[in-house]
Amino acid sequence: MENPRKYGRPPFKAALIHGGPGAAGELAPVAAELSADFSVLEPLQTAGSLDGQVAELKAILERENQGPLILAGFSWGAWLAFILAARQPELVKKIILISSGPFEEKYAHTITEARFARLSAADRAEALDLIEQVEGPAAPGRSEAFERMSVLLSRTDAYDPLPEEAGFAERVSLDAEIFQSVWKEAAQLRRGGGLLDCASLIKCPVTAIHGDRDPHPAAGVREPLRAALKTFKFFLLRDCGHRPWVEKTAKQKFYELLKKEILT
Repeated sequence: MENPRKYGRPPFKAALIHGGPGAAGELAPVAAELSADFSVLEPLQTAGSLDGQVAELKAILERENQGPLILAGFSWGAWLAFILAARQPELVKKIILISSGPFEEKYAHTITEARFARLSAADRAEALDLIEQVEGPAAPGRSEAFERMSVLLSRTDAYDPLPEEAGFAERVSLDAEIFQSVWKEAAQLRRGGGLLDCASLIKCPVTAIHGDRDPHPAAGVREPLRAALKTFKFFLLRDCGHRPWVEKTAKQKFYELLKKEILT
């Protein structure tokens, strides 16, 4: 597998950091769209620990680019970009947080509730069973459960997706083991306050783009970072779920904002 995927020729303007953890390749359509205007990298995170993913991304950026780069991270990738910028500020020119998870634990409890409210009773029961399989001890069938869970969550996370953009898991390389190991560490980092503490080490501008219909609460990104960062901008997209690039109403505005923030 090519890692990172390259769209265009050097010099690269930005690197797009996927979510999950363990959802390699999900930003391919975003990278393809941006590459019409400038060259971008799409690193794929393969390490099985938080520190390993930070080190892996650091190595890729150092190998592929000279000078600081703009990092646009989606979901878990937003946190990963944020952590890397705190640890290696010389590598990062700007951070763009796309549909980030909340930075404080007090905002996180509403996510599952919001997702489950968008599922039928049968799908909720299935989702609970799948979560137990994915988050429990390693066992045969975990990978299949993770893929099915990703399909269900992609439905709950979308607000009004374009039909041709509605698919998710079938176009992404999903890894349940990476998800399980990295997410445990990331969740603990947030619970202990270490995620938000990274803000004191961030030296570059930070922009957040978030959908108003994203189950991940916008306030959980906007409020903590407004208080903790010196240079922070927040954009809320109307009628937009977790993946702005698939939304009928928000897609165009999302790309306009993203390109502007990369180019300025």
